[in-house]
Amino acid sequence: MSETNTSTSASAEINQSLSSEDKLELYRQMMRIRRFEERSLRAYQAKKIGGFLHLYIGQEAVAVGCCSLMGENDHVITAYRDHGHAIAVGMDTKPLMAELYGKATGCSKGKGGSMHYFDPSNNFWGGHGIVGGQIPLGVGLAYGVKYKGLKGSAMAFMGDGAVNQGAVHEAMNLAALWDLPCIFVIENNRYSMGTSQIRSSAGPGLAERAAGYGMHWEKCFGHNVYEVRETMDKVLKLAREENKPSVVEIDTYRYRGHSVADPDKTYRTREEIDEKRKNRDPLIIFQTQLTEEGVLSEESQKQIDKAARAEAEEAAKFAEESPFPTEADIQKDVYWEADHPEQRTSQGRLFFS
Repeated sequence: MSETNTSTSASAEINQSLSSEDKLELYRQMMRIRRFEERSLRAYQAKKIGGFLHLYIGQEAVAVGCCSLMGENDHVITAYRDHGHAIAVGMDTKPLMAELYGKATGCSKGKGGSMHYFDPSNNFWGGHGIVGGQIPLGVGLAYGVKYKGLKGSAMAFMGDGAVNQGAVHEAMNLAALWDLPCIFVIENNRYSMGTSQIRSSAGPGLAERAAGYGMHWEKCFGHNVYEVRETMDKVLKLAREENKPSVVEIDTYRYRGHSVADPDKTYRTREEIDEKRKNRDPLIIFQTQLTEEGVLSEESQKQIDKAARAEAEEAAKFAEESPFPTEADIQKDVYWEADHPEQRTSQGRLFFS
């Protein structure tokens, strides 16, 4: 895998079909994710958010590039670094921020937090906190697409740290065995929680493991939204038209720690992070490309940035003003039968004090 020229990927058919407004929308989505994450960080530092907070800063082109290609029958499921995917599929940032605050107006009613965004209306089947646990579920989504005879796919996202989980390999085996339209998207930010891929994963690479299952695989660089779209377009066509699974390894980089609680100073240097920010920031790269194409002016860039900041502030204000769940809510959304007592068929107690 070598660095792909941005202009080469821009000339790919899937990107040639983009209008100027389409390109600005891609940039707008990436900017919205960046500003949302930065505002989330400030809220966490102000002790408005408890638990974990896994930021997507630096990886925006991956979620936007992949989700911009979604059709009616394409689905997304991901892990705990899920904010970017949620925004990219079309979720409103106000309930997303409220979920971080643990408020009842959150997308998971304040019960999920950072790792558990969820929105079936956008074919978004959640962030999941169990490392690799979402991948068999992604294969299940792909099974459902094929079973219903639909032309679609399931994009199952994971980090490089999840690839060594046994459940991931079981899921890949079934997807290949049954010809299921699942795309295993590895967002390789190189460090898992804090252990370098070099120290944790044997072999020539992560995508190449697909060969063991006779599965198609691709690699691309995640700082280039054009390249992400070009690569994903190939595997989405395989999934939709032939029910074929694929593994895609996307080389990306997070600028913050594994979570905000991560000191981020014991496993990588400040010089490394600064170098990545300088040369591989997806927002700067795309901004430069769009400027060269005559699509993005300095004034429009400022307006997009200003709007993204304002949206993030509005989301934080909404979260601040929203109520917390009540004590009575603690037993809701746990058992279907508890929430629909008129249709209950089982006997006995559902909850024990």
